[in-house]
Parts: sequence; structure tokens; C-alpha cells
Amino acid sequence: MGLGVGWTLHGDGRTPAPGAVVKPDERLSWPRTVGLGAQHVVAMFGASFVAPVLMGLDPNLAIMMSGVATVLFLLATRGRIPSYLGCSLSFVGVAAAIRAQGGGSAAVTGAILVVGGVLLLSGLAVRTFGARIIHAAMPPVVTGAVVMLIGFNLAPVTAGTYWPADQWTALLTMLLTGAAVVCLRGFWSRVAIFLGLVFGYAVSWAFDRVFGKIHSIDGSGRVTDHWRLDLSGVTKADWIGLPSLHGPTFHWSAVLVALPVVIALIAENAGHVKAVGEMIGDPLDDQLGTAIAADGAATMISTSVGGPANTTYSENIGVMAATRVYSTAAYWAAAGFALLFGLCPKFGAVVAAVPGGVLGGITVILYGMIGLLGAQIWVHNKVDLRNPLNLVPVAAGVIIGVGGVSLKIGHNFELGGIALGTIVVLLGHHVLRALAPAHLKRQEPLLDAGTSGYDDKRPTQL
Repeated sequence: MGLGVGWTLHGDGRTPAPGAVVKPDERLSWPRTVGLGAQHVVAMFGASFVAPVLMGLDPNLAIMMSGVATVLFLLATRGRIPSYLGCSLSFVGVAAAIRAQGGGSAAVTGAILVVGGVLLLSGLAVRTFGARIIHAAMPPVVTGAVVMLIGFNLAPVTAGTYWPADQWTALLTMLLTGAAVVCLRGFWSRVAIFLGLVFGYAVSWAFDRVFGKIHSIDGSGRVTDHWRLDLSGVTKADWIGLPSLHGPTFHWSAVLVALPVVIALIAENAGHVKAVGEMIGDPLDDQLGTAIAADGAATMISTSVGGPANTTYSENIGVMAATRVYSTAAYWAAAGFALLFGLCPKFGAVVAAVPGGVLGGITVILYGMIGLLGAQIWVHNKVDLRNPLNLVPVAAGVIIGVGGVSLKIGHNFELGGIALGTIVVLLGHHVLRALAPAHLKRQEPLLDAGTSGYDDKRPTQL
């Protein structure tokens, strides 16, 4: 397909034929394709737009760079993998940890830029040597533990910052969001977090009218009287304008905190690529390395101007599964919408005005779901935690990561939290495996079920 920008019309251009799917190199009519692109942007709103707010980054720049990242990804994969790249939630804990150490936005984006570089190199290595190099270094027991500690490390942020801002709004938002996730079906279940945000906005506005100002912690971290929903920034914002940019700065302490996220991103990419390949009936094994490398390159471009990391999103895979439309034309449309949103400061101001109590209710569920994805990796790959070879490094690493245990090395360097927990899990597993008696060793499954077909196949060249 060349650059993957040529599409043939599927059937009558209205709906997929019975039992058929609209493949990546096909499309429906342009009005329907554009509508599907808008739907994809809405589907990732809840997570991808909330993430930059939680990280203290410009939401306008985040959505703009997600459009740029999506274009880069579609070109790199030659249109074979339909996917939208949004702001990764895996870095929310990293940003919180770096800011707790005194780092600013430049330090956060600098650390993530380095992670993007490592991800790019990892993708190139997979293209050259095959996916088994990933399986050997990061078996399911390691991957699951790292994903778990990244998610659960965020619990103090919710408990100490967002929930106390307005506990009753947080509680109501949590209940509505949870009910939406469980009870709704199809597209609406995919935008449950977005619905929770809208509901939280409405509750905050109503509580301000009924009860007046609240005495609690505000966005600056001070305990004071303030409105739950402050839209003054929206009023002042322009309709059209460029987002604010800044360059990255690099600090070893920040980089070490961020590097473990590489493991989570590789696992996430592998699962997404396999899932899409199965749904469209076109094995994409040869594209895993390219997809990982494209994510890394997109992240480096975004963070070089002050944006967040970008990665593939499961919300959009869910939309594709529900609509049976896998046309990359829809993702080009989605990228176009993202670029337009990024040029509207008023839109970014609305996102940035999310009340703290609303974030409290959403993050209780969201952070927990991130952590439990690690447990899902264990269950899916039948990791035996009764085996001390698995149990010991995981137990130590997760407690270190979740509890914020630190290790001081000299006067000016300290390892702790996510970074130290990951090192303990990763090195602990491999060192103990080398020393363990034979009866404790057994063949591990591959990284996850989404990569079981890759083996040593050499990817085709771009």
C-alpha cells in the first residue's frame, strides 16, 4: 500500500457486509469515515486527556502531539496497523515521583524522552533479532509485577491530593464511573471515564450553587476556601492559538524513575498488535518491532517540545471491535481532529479545569485498573506464585514500589519507588533463576498471549 494512504471503498460505503470487516486498506464513505475518526478521539478522551492534567502538562499540547504521533505511527507501519496514539497513563506515577523530588515539567519530559529513545532502540532490536529477546529478558512474572507496581504506586496521589479536595464529589464520581464501566455496553462502556468526567463536572457545579465554596486543598496544594469548579481560565482562554512549548532537561535521578515504564509499554504494544491482527485476520507478527519503534519515536518528538509520551490505546481497539471498521482512514481523520483541538486553547482550559474531587473519584478506579493489569498478565500466562523463584522477587519489588521504599547511594543519589522496585524484580528474578535448584525452574510462557506467535520470525524491512 506504499505509505498506506490509498483506500478502496468497502461495499456500498455504508456498513460492513454481513460477517465482514472493513480492513485497514478499505474505507466507508468519507462522511462516515470522518465520523468514526471523531468517535475514536472521544473514546480516548477520558484517559488520554486526563493523563496530561495528572502529570502537570499542557492538555492542548498533549492532544496536538497525539495527532502528530498517530500520523507518524500510520506512516511507519505503512497503514497496516490501525491505531491511535494517546497520552500514556503509565507515566503518571513517574511524573508524580519526579515532582516529589523537586523536578519540574522539563525534568518530567526529559526523563520520558529518554524512555522514548530506549523504546525506539528496543523496537529496532526486535525488528533485527526477533521478539524472543523480549521474552527472555521480561517473562510474564516480571512484566506483571512492573505493571502492578506502576499502578499501585499512584495510590498515595489519589489518597493525599485528589480525594481530599472534595470527598463527596469524589465518591459520587467513583460510583457513577464504576457503574458506567460495568453496566453500559458497546461504545458507551468505552467512554465510561469520559462520562464520569462530565458527571463530576455537573456535580461540582451543582454543589457550588447549593453549598457555596469548599474548605479543602486546592490545585496549588493549599488548604483554603475555593470553588470546586473554577472556569475563570476558560473565560480568559482564546478560541484559536498555539499551545505552550518547553524544552526537556535531563537528570539521572528522574531518568531512573522513568525507565521501568519501558517494560509496561513493550507489553502493551505486543498485546495490541496481536489483538488487532487477530481481529482483521492478518497476522501482524512482523510489525511488532516497527510498532514499538514508532511509539518510541513519537514519544521522543512529543517530549522534545514539552508534550507527554504517546502509545497505542486499547479504548480505540474496543471501538474497532464494536464497529468492525479497521480502516486507517478513520485514524487519519482522528489525527486531524486532534490537531484542531490542540489549536483551541479554550478546549484545553476546559480540560485543565477538571475539579480535584472529580479526579479523585476517577483515579481511584483508573489507578487500580492499571495495577490490576499486572495481575491479569500473571493469570493469563498461568504464572505460579507458589514457586518461590517467582514469589520472592515479586513480593519484594511490589512492596518497594508501592510503599516508596528508597535506597540512598552516596550523598546526592537515591533510588526508590518504581525504579528500585523494578530493579529488584528484574534482576532478582534472573539472579535467583541462575542460582535456583533445577526443580524450581520450568519453561516460562512468552511475554503474554498477545506475542505467542512471534517466535524468531524476522520482520520485513520498511
